[in-house]
Amino acid sequence: MDNSLVRELISGPLDIVGDIHGEIDAIRTLMSVLGYDPHGVHPAGRRLVFIGDLSDRGPDSPAVLDLVSGLVTRGLAQCLLGNHELNLLREARKEGNGWYFDDNHDHAGDKFLDSRSLEARKRPTVRAFLVGLPIALERADLRLAHAAWHPGSIADIRGSPLGALELYNVHHDRAQRLGEDTGLKQQADAEEAAFGKAFKDSRAHMPLLPGVAAYDALSQDSNPVSIVTSGLERVAQTPFFASGKWRMVNRYPWWNDYRDEAAVIVGHYWRWPTAATRATLSKGDPDLFEGLQPHAWFGARKNVFCVDFAVGARYVERAAGASDQFQCRLGAVRWPERELVFDNGAMMRMT
Repeated sequence: MDNSLVRELISGPLDIVGDIHGEIDAIRTLMSVLGYDPHGVHPAGRRLVFIGDLSDRGPDSPAVLDLVSGLVTRGLAQCLLGNHELNLLREARKEGNGWYFDDNHDHAGDKFLDSRSLEARKRPTVRAFLVGLPIALERADLRLAHAAWHPGSIADIRGSPLGALELYNVHHDRAQRLGEDTGLKQQADAEEAAFGKAFKDSRAHMPLLPGVAAYDALSQDSNPVSIVTSGLERVAQTPFFASGKWRMVNRYPWWNDYRDEAAVIVGHYWRWPTAATRATLSKGDPDLFEGLQPHAWFGARKNVFCVDFAVGARYVERAAGASDQFQCRLGAVRWPERELVFDNGAMMRMT
């Protein structure tokens, strides 16, 4: 069994599925649209690849993980580790992942009440599946990562004998020591303490805190596991509120620096169907795809594509009264056909 963090992508025709975020009905519907039977078998021998972020926010993360892990175990699919899965391995309590923990911090805070909790007896099985996931997949014509194909980070990960969590912790601890040695961490802690509970209050007036911003950027951009699963970040011009706290850093469009010939497909960065939908449902962070059509490639060589079409925001749509006519969608790239397919049956050629 290959336990490396950068593995060979399976051969043959593929259907590469974007971030699912616990939306079990969406993935079942999309698989049917793509021609798979309920057991994940395709009559033409196609196979599925999941780009990561299987869980959180949606109604049934345990069911999604059960479905995907079963397909992977039977050799019908591959799956990448996303930042949401990494958070579970770290046992980092984040907004939307209370379903994984015994005390379900989301339900305790009156949030995500429709999200089904994981049975405690199943937690070891879920964790074992996540521990075994790679961070990147590659073959001659295609590269896959959840958030970024960053050559330096990929090289560090490829050469490491450690698992994803262990490698993450090595670099996390190193960044923390550097922050302490330079005084940057102490500055960040002092700034955050000065604002206290306001950090988790979307109504608060929050200025840009330079120490917090610089330390967050250091922690992110010096950790190859963080970069590949969450992307590169830069200090923001203004703070914005996302996932339950104020953010001082923005995502950086690394694809403008990507010069290799092989195509790259990622998830992670939500692409919105319309500007109006984004204005209503987004977190308020900068739109990295402003002016781009949803089927468009991008980057320095126009060979990078994001297959995350914001299905993770369906919980917001439900709160506004939607029940089945969702704007946010689950998508898949058919490769090598370079076709984009959505769970609502829409299809388009990628250009």
